[in-house]
Amino acid sequence: MADRTKQTIALVDDDRNILTSVQMTLEAEGFHVRTYTDGESALQGLTAYPVDLAVLDIKMPRMDGMELLQRLRARSQLPVIFLSSKDEEVDQLMGLRLGADDYITKPFSQRLLLERIRALLRRNEASRAEASGTPGGGALVRGALSLDELRHKCTWNGEDVPLTVTEFLLVKTLAMRPGLVKSRDQLIDAAYGDTVYVDDRTIDSHIKRVRKKFRQVDDNFNQIETLYGIGYRYRED
Repeated sequence: MADRTKQTIALVDDDRNILTSVQMTLEAEGFHVRTYTDGESALQGLTAYPVDLAVLDIKMPRMDGMELLQRLRARSQLPVIFLSSKDEEVDQLMGLRLGADDYITKPFSQRLLLERIRALLRRNEASRAEASGTPGGGALVRGALSLDELRHKCTWNGEDVPLTVTEFLLVKTLAMRPGLVKSRDQLIDAAYGDTVYVDDRTIDSHIKRVRKKFRQVDDNFNQIETLYGIGYRYRED
């Protein structure tokens, strides 16, 4: 029986060598690991046995990583890291638009993957912990926007807006200082920390997805402004 105090990671990849080596590394670092070799078995397993984070390969038989991510996002905001080959840049960006929190290109350093996993788990925990200095025991309210960090809940005009961990942190960072411009580097630091490298396009993809989610509940949503060549800001009411 798995130690319930351990965080559980799902690895989904049709390359059994990758599964075995990464599983050994993660278990040596104190994680419990579940492995799957295709998207269909992963979807069944993750439905029956929820995990704390999933690492998904893009190219897999039966159900690829893109479709698996879509199915997962329909029911959960589980933190997800994508694995992709260097020549799959379009797939990487598509994965971010679908709601992946991060991606790593193959071949990859297992130390880098471990760092990304830990960083994302820390962000997930932080987003659910009570925020210091915000009103209402972790609730941040800006007009129609409400962010409840204790429950990882975002609403706009009272309607739920399901955000991933990274998306939640980006919205929070912008909304905490309305009118203040945040550069892409500042947003990267806020969402990923200063130990993980991601490029500017990653932030742009996340912001596009955030806007799309808000516009699904309000066609007129325009609170997040782009300042071309500079960054983003949350409009003052």
